[in-house]
Amino acid sequence: MVDFSLWDILRNLLMALRWTVVLSLIAFVGGGLVGGLLLFARLRGGKAAQRAVGLYVQLFQGTPLLMQLFLAYFGIALFGIDVSAWTAASVALTLYTSAFLTEIWRGCVASIPKGQWEASGSLALSFGEQMRHVILPQAVKIAIAPTVGFLVQVIKGTALASVIGFVELTKAGSMISNATFQPFVVFSCVALLYFVLCFPVSLYAKTLERKTHGRRA
Repeated sequence: MVDFSLWDILRNLLMALRWTVVLSLIAFVGGGLVGGLLLFARLRGGKAAQRAVGLYVQLFQGTPLLMQLFLAYFGIALFGIDVSAWTAASVALTLYTSAFLTEIWRGCVASIPKGQWEASGSLALSFGEQMRHVILPQAVKIAIAPTVGFLVQVIKGTALASVIGFVELTKAGSMISNATFQPFVVFSCVALLYFVLCFPVSLYAKTLERKTHGRRA
């Protein structure tokens, strides 16, 4: 048993927290880029592309993130590629995030009245011009709140990366708990840090949602 003070516990957890933040940002930014491409393929592509994107979304939404992490970590290694916990966690969380963001953004685009498409089409605008000048400016306002809100789920989802050996906040808490035999104190601190990280994001998403509804009203 190692004698850790409360400050020692918090200090070590804070060092691990930075990796939770970095992994969350990688997953969110990467998922956003992939999600944007998938959204474009779903809106502009033919039936085959739409079905492929729909299957992709259903696959990642309908299977546990834990299983996706295991497949990324152990599955890629079957092809003889050395995969680190960093790489596997980043890939799995990026794909997971992209599936949800694609569906969130598709719903926001679908919420734009059909008349907006018809009006912009009557001006002989191409699909790209319709999206850039008419549809996306309206859809983005609707999408901001749920997109920011989903970031909370991404942050909490990083905790599952601990099962493949990625040392983020939860994994660090488990290691410190094993060393100190103070699981209640350690995981109370872990929960507090997750709350400190997620609550401002959640609060900001609700504020954005109220502002959006206020403008639309």
